[in-house]
Amino acid sequence: MPSRFELANAIRALSMDAVQKAKSGHPGAPMGMADIAEVLWNDNLKHNPEDPKWPDRDRFVLSNGHGSMLLYSLLHLSGYDLSLEQLRNFRQLHSPTAGHPEYGYAPGIETTTGPLGQGLANAVGMAMAEKTLGAQFNRPGHSIVDHHTWCFVGDGCLMEGISHEVASFAGTQQLGKLITFYDDNGISIDGEVDGWFTDDTAKRFEAYGWHVVPNVDGHKPDEIQAAIELAKQNSDKPSLIICKTIIGFGAPNKQGKEEAHGAPLGDDEVAAARKQLDWPHAPFHIPEPIYSAWDARDAGKNRQQAWEERFSRYAEAFPSEAREFKRRIKGQLPTELSSEALVQQAQEKGENIASRKASLAALNTLGPQMPELLGGSADLAPSNLTFWNGAKAITPDDASGNYLHYGVREFGMGAIMNGIALHGGFVTYGATFLIFMEYMRNAVRMASLMGQQAIYVFTHDSIGLGEDGPTHQPIEQLTSLRTTPNLCTWRPCDAAETAASWDAALKRHSGPSALVLSRQNLPHQTRSTTQLADIQRGGYVLKDSDGTPELILIATGSEVALAMDAAAELDSAGHAVRVVSMPSTYRFNGQDTEYRERVLPSHVTKRIAIEAGHADYWYKYVGLGGRVIGMTTYGESAPAGDLFKHFGFTVDNVVKQASELLSQH
Repeated sequence: MPSRFELANAIRALSMDAVQKAKSGHPGAPMGMADIAEVLWNDNLKHNPEDPKWPDRDRFVLSNGHGSMLLYSLLHLSGYDLSLEQLRNFRQLHSPTAGHPEYGYAPGIETTTGPLGQGLANAVGMAMAEKTLGAQFNRPGHSIVDHHTWCFVGDGCLMEGISHEVASFAGTQQLGKLITFYDDNGISIDGEVDGWFTDDTAKRFEAYGWHVVPNVDGHKPDEIQAAIELAKQNSDKPSLIICKTIIGFGAPNKQGKEEAHGAPLGDDEVAAARKQLDWPHAPFHIPEPIYSAWDARDAGKNRQQAWEERFSRYAEAFPSEAREFKRRIKGQLPTELSSEALVQQAQEKGENIASRKASLAALNTLGPQMPELLGGSADLAPSNLTFWNGAKAITPDDASGNYLHYGVREFGMGAIMNGIALHGGFVTYGATFLIFMEYMRNAVRMASLMGQQAIYVFTHDSIGLGEDGPTHQPIEQLTSLRTTPNLCTWRPCDAAETAASWDAALKRHSGPSALVLSRQNLPHQTRSTTQLADIQRGGYVLKDSDGTPELILIATGSEVALAMDAAAELDSAGHAVRVVSMPSTYRFNGQDTEYRERVLPSHVTKRIAIEAGHADYWYKYVGLGGRVIGMTTYGESAPAGDLFKHFGFTVDNVVKQASELLSQH
């Protein structure tokens, strides 16, 4: 039977060999954390390599994702469908062993990591989802949701500000099944971190309300296992196990130095490490006894079978709950969901209300139909109107609710939402003002990159928020959202378009959606049945002219009403004007050429786009001969009406611009 040291050395050898072959990568962290990983994966992690999506598996997150060969080695050795050849192709085009772990590339990768600190945030979200799902479904004597979330972090993760946001949140919510290992090796790319990172990490996490196990030798399996046992006993607090390790352990000339962090060791050093570790095997060769000792497939099947037997007993006792659990884990929407009818109802009601209020009305209808809806807000709930009538706040003592008060933690909220979505069983939404999307920007990007369903409710969408001034008035944020691949952004002009955006977001499982909503009231727009259906196409003709239009006005959100009023005045002057409402450029761009040509015929070159956001984005739709009435500066502090007039969002200015354009030949 191989020793623990030999089992850990298999990780070290695969990691340094793959990095060396790729001539790129980070060998230090995998070599330094190999002993911790061996103890966790062989003696503690509940998983099944042959069913990586088993609902009650433990979740493992490598937040310090630059050490990706640690995860790839673990997956390969323990029996996941990740071949030795794929490890040989580390960091190569189309290989599942990318430079950083990429969700969906290989089985067993629970989340995409690389931007430091976000893996920890994802793990907090996963642990939150586990606790809430368990509170909603577990019954006395029947525990079908009962697993841990394990996370590896490095110095960089803890230096990033998001680590403060999510660690504070996790401590407040008492996420006792979250166990995090801190790889305290004292090295980053720039060298020894004590020149720029002198925090007392143990006291810091104790202040957050965590259980801390300090001073663990990360190369002594007995100490590591004892720390894990202590962490499991503290079920009312998340745990941080601080492991002192040597980066690049086993590389005699580079271990403990920054040279081992982010570059191949070099052929000579790899050879020296083989000698130091007493690993005489050729590159990428793992002896069969070591493979056998690592193989977790039989144990995993047994664990899953035991859970399935428990679930069968649960289903006998609680058949409706069991059916509901299966539906939610599969990500299926309720069959009785009336989100489409909501659009028709909003149209028939015809209210002149702010789109943030229309969003709340949609939630009040959808919430009771969707027990999987898990919402929240980074503070500001009374302003962004996301706490619907049936919302119940989740607390440390009662996690059975459906609403999270994230506090003023926008970035943390976005990344925690990603963890909740990745865990499964929930449709998650989170809210803040549009301007503060900037704080959570990278978490939005990661949701888009991973194709996760997260719904962002961004309110106070323009200079229309008024007196709070330019610090709170978004200008360039819509452009940022719209140019993010795989993010579907909506800026609805009234209650019907708002309901349609919720309907689309709930049905979109391939990526996130952003609902950009107004503070001020918006006039209701009259539509035919066809126009109502065409909202889902992202852009449609809201008002047309008799015959071929001379001019097309394109608008979104609060500016649609402005376009309609200007079109009426231009009509009375004898001009043929079409108004196109374009609540979602993402959806419109995805339509076939014939439809897009029908809405924006290429022979009509006189076009004006109107939006109280950055002007540059719209030139792709109006062309060289068109104009954009938008923002090119920051806003000002004043009542909304004064601001719209000051920046040219008036009927008079639209008519003036249109008349100048129409007079050109």
